[in-house]
Amino acid sequence: MEIPTSAPTRICLVRHGETEWNAERRIQGQIDIGLNETGCRQAVAAGRWLKGAALVALYSSDLKRAWTTAQAIGAEIGLAPTAVPEMRERRYGVFEGLTYDEAKAHHPAGYAAFEGRNADYDFENGESLKAMFARVTGKLQEIASAHPGRNVAVVLHGGVLDVINRFVRGNPLEMPRDFLIPNAGINWISVLNGVWQLETWGETDHLEPGALDELPS
Repeated sequence: MEIPTSAPTRICLVRHGETEWNAERRIQGQIDIGLNETGCRQAVAAGRWLKGAALVALYSSDLKRAWTTAQAIGAEIGLAPTAVPEMRERRYGVFEGLTYDEAKAHHPAGYAAFEGRNADYDFENGESLKAMFARVTGKLQEIASAHPGRNVAVVLHGGVLDVINRFVRGNPLEMPRDFLIPNAGINWISVLNGVWQLETWGETDHLEPGALDELPS
């Protein structure tokens, strides 16, 4: 049971820095791809931007691209990241390793379900939006409950940010995306007595121009 508090718990959500597969529009899923040079610079820039954010804890997906981003942020703000595998990217099954164009060509029916945001479609033993939503939002609420009235950060993935945005705003999973998810973008959400709010989304003022949002809508 959450303890009532007069101050919101604020969570800074940071998408990992750029990878070569992001630049190629290649679907990573849970394949463990590292950052490219641009992504490494973006991670450091995000950390510098967050120095004054009064963060008390730093969490991260344990996939390399997120974990390396979190380590760079942690080095700037003086916090060691804690791994949260529940914040891993969605498992895209037979789509993983393919570009979006290749996935559409090789798996047309599946791609249509994916593009249409069919919340039950699981990429032939991958992960459905419904399953991902449950694991991600469950962990998000657990993190918030552990730090009432404080500020924390979580480094995660584009698909994870997609479902969190919908959770916080109360929008259906099937709704077309109406927000950006740039690499190393900074997003703030908050919760007070169980009521979630979106504060800011897709901040990139700390980055060089051209941060990618290669995700389909």
